[in-house]
Amino acid sequence: MLITFEGIDGSGKSTQIERLRDKLIREKLNVSVFREPGGTNLSEKIRELLLDQDNEIDPITEALLFSSARSQLISEVVKPKLEKDEIIILDRFYDSTIAYQGYGRKSMPVSELHELNKIASHGLVPDITFYLKIDLDQSEKRRTHFIKDRMEQSGIEFYQRVIRGFDELANQVSRFRTIDALASIEEIEKEVWDHIGPMIKS
Repeated sequence: MLITFEGIDGSGKSTQIERLRDKLIREKLNVSVFREPGGTNLSEKIRELLLDQDNEIDPITEALLFSSARSQLISEVVKPKLEKDEIIILDRFYDSTIAYQGYGRKSMPVSELHELNKIASHGLVPDITFYLKIDLDQSEKRRTHFIKDRMEQSGIEFYQRVIRGFDELANQVSRFRTIDALASIEEIEKEVWDHIGPMIKS
C-alpha cells in the first residue's frame, strides 16, 4: 500500500505521518516512511541543491530535479518494498510537483507535468492521499521561528497558487481525502485512521 501526505509547509504532515507510522507498527505491520525529495543518497543530494538558498534554479530545471529525485527513490527503495508487501508512507509525492512546479512556478503546462510524473513515478499511483488543508496565514504563524529554505522564500502569490493547485487536485482526484489542518492533532489522527483502518483490514 502506498499512502501519501500533501499540503503546504506548516500543515502538520510530519506529525500525522509519525502518528500513523506508530499506529501501523503497533498493528504489527511493516511500514517505511520517506520524504520527497530524499530517501536515497542521490535524492538527498538533489534535495540539498533544490533547497539551498544560494542556488538560482530555472523553473523547468527545478521540476526535472524534483522528478529525478523521485525516480531514484521509487526505483531504488519504494518499489522493492512494495513488492514485499510493505506499507509505504510518503511525505509528498508527485501531486506536490503539480501544485508547486505547475501552479506555483508555472514551469510548464500541467498536462505535461502529469506525463512527467508518470515517468518519474515508474507508474506508481498512491492508494490514498491525505491533503492537510491550511490557509497561508495559519501556515506562516506555525512557522514563525523556522529558517526558510529556497522554496519557502518564494512569496505570498506563489503559495496562493500552490494552495489553489492542491485544492483543484483535491476536487478532481478521487484518491484525495481533504482534512482540515486546523483541527486538533487527535482529531486529524482519528480521521486519517478512519480511512486507513478499513483499507488495512480488507
